[in-house]
Amino acid sequence: MSTLLFLKLGGSLITDKRGEEALRPAVLGRLAGEIRAALDEARNGEGDFRLVVGHGSGSFGHVAAAEYDTRAGVRSAEAWRGFARVSDAAARLNRLVCQALLAAGVPAVSLQPSASALCRDGGIVEMAVRPVKMALDAGLVPLVYGDVAFDTVRGGTIISTEEVLGYLAQEMAPAWFLLAGETAGVYDEAGDVIAHITEENFGAFQEAVGRSRGTDVTGGMATKVRAMLDLAAAHPDLSIRIFSGMEAGRLRQALLRPEVGEGTVIG
Repeated sequence: MSTLLFLKLGGSLITDKRGEEALRPAVLGRLAGEIRAALDEARNGEGDFRLVVGHGSGSFGHVAAAEYDTRAGVRSAEAWRGFARVSDAAARLNRLVCQALLAAGVPAVSLQPSASALCRDGGIVEMAVRPVKMALDAGLVPLVYGDVAFDTVRGGTIISTEEVLGYLAQEMAPAWFLLAGETAGVYDEAGDVIAHITEENFGAFQEAVGRSRGTDVTGGMATKVRAMLDLAAAHPDLSIRIFSGMEAGRLRQALLRPEVGEGTVIG
């Protein structure tokens, strides 16, 4: 059976998070083309893989979510209107990503997380996995994204792309979780890429890792690294790499040979 890969296209990569709904169409189009090229090369040679793609909300969903503090909870009528606005903004970016993938020849099918996800105090407790599996079995590329979700404690909340893919990993056992972002990896205090972050050395780097540029209601890089360390601990056979998607060809290389890519390995 072919290897299963999870890929996240960071919101900071496909949008400018310092603006509002500021898509980077040229970057998105190139990334879609690299995904198509990697799929074609793998299927025509060795190392065939199946792929689930997720993307962040970037300057679309995060801006509205920050305005209404949706991550913390939704209770008032105004907050629920904000919840609906965040859902719309996230879905709007998702349509643009899906269109770019389809235009490049990638058979992407969008699966909306909020349609089935249920949270308890910010954590996903249930979400439909079978449609993702069936999409893969049909030869499609499932496309998920950071979204709103109903929550039994908070009323409503935000679920990040990492949380969505992390939940799917519980039942689907991917070999690699690849996170393509704007930066070359995770940086230390000197501005150098940290090659490998483990539970043992994360404390030494945590302060330097810091937060993201622009608006990010799900936390910055330190929060993401912490989540990836927890995911790696829960799934010892899963390998995780954070790398830059800004350099042409880097994503294609990561998909075809994830074990030798550049960036930061987590876990």
